[in-house]
Amino acid sequence: MKKMIYLLSVITLLIKVGDSAEPARFGLGIVLGEPTGISFKLWENQQVAYDGAIAWAFGDHSSFHLHGDYLRHTPLSSPDESNNASFLYYGIGLRAQFFGSNRLGVRFPLGITLLLNPHPFDIFLEIVPIFNLFPATQLDLNAGLGFRFYF
Repeated sequence: MKKMIYLLSVITLLIKVGDSAEPARFGLGIVLGEPTGISFKLWENQQVAYDGAIAWAFGDHSSFHLHGDYLRHTPLSSPDESNNASFLYYGIGLRAQFFGSNRLGVRFPLGITLLLNPHPFDIFLEIVPIFNLFPATQLDLNAGLGFRFYF
């Protein structure tokens, strides 16, 4: 129980609203892959965002999955005529699994996102190496494809 409270505290810190002059944009959607579930993203500014998921891991260690990440974005292209933009992103975060396999690890997400402006949608594809810390140190890998609607 203490680990769950600690993880939720860390995720809450990761999704805080920054001191940016730009208003934050919050996106909510789904991620398909390993894990599969609900995905969210909060943009602090044009280069920094926080994301996370509440999902189910279906792999060798089926379990309830929570993660939260700090992400940096680098533009891959300038906005085109329709104002769409693509970004490479990378970052660091935490992952916890419960109710099946209990594991805690550090995530290193790497992905591409396409912002579909003026429509409030994005599409993303990511691969995430994970260094598990508990119950044993080992490497793991997640990958996902998803989309979010921005409010």
